[in-house]
Amino acid sequence: MSRPAHILLVDDEVSIQRAMVPLLRSRGYEVTVVGTAREALASVEGERPDLIVLDLGLPDMDGLDVCRRVRARWDTPIVVLSARGAEKDKIVALDEGADDYVTKPFGPDELLARVRAALRRASGGELGDRGQLQRGDLTIDFDRRRVLRGESEIKLTPKELELLTLMARHAGQVLTHRVILKAIWGPHAVDHPEHLRVLMGQLRKKLEPDPARPRYLLTEPWVGYRFAGEAE
Repeated sequence: MSRPAHILLVDDEVSIQRAMVPLLRSRGYEVTVVGTAREALASVEGERPDLIVLDLGLPDMDGLDVCRRVRARWDTPIVVLSARGAEKDKIVALDEGADDYVTKPFGPDELLARVRAALRRASGGELGDRGQLQRGDLTIDFDRRRVLRGESEIKLTPKELELLTLMARHAGQVLTHRVILKAIWGPHAVDHPEHLRVLMGQLRKKLEPDPARPRYLLTEPWVGYRFAGEAE
């Protein structure tokens, strides 16, 4: 991205605004701040930000409704920032189209890392010049549909490769069980999580040096799975 990324911060807490705006601007981002859902939707329509940091507890509308409305029209990445820390809240937000979920209180380094990861995914920056992604000695070649550990190819079934490709193309992003099931098996599979557990187990046995302590295919308890980001 040649110009500075434009971030829309949607949060009505003055303390959060005062903390986050200088933090984001100190990293070179352009920042627009709004405190209501109505202002947020108008800003997305008029300014087309590169990323939205969205609080769920807005005074005029639930942040989940904002997430739904944005996702219905645009693919702008959304990082939810919320005091709601229950797993069910995270699952709902991610299923509604949020790209990531940060629970308040949060550390500045964590937030900046999530912002960088979301912007990188949106710009295709997780992929190499030839459509590859590399983590350590593991290489995923999307164009040739091959997976290598060093120079040795790892043989995967079509479903295993489909699951790995889906997760790797969203590296660093939590994908809920429901999202993965729908993407791999279709909408009728969302009530059969055992399909995903079995497939994930098979893939980890082939991919992970120690399947019991996965390095690449990480579990988000009760929520879903995540392919490791660059810094992990």
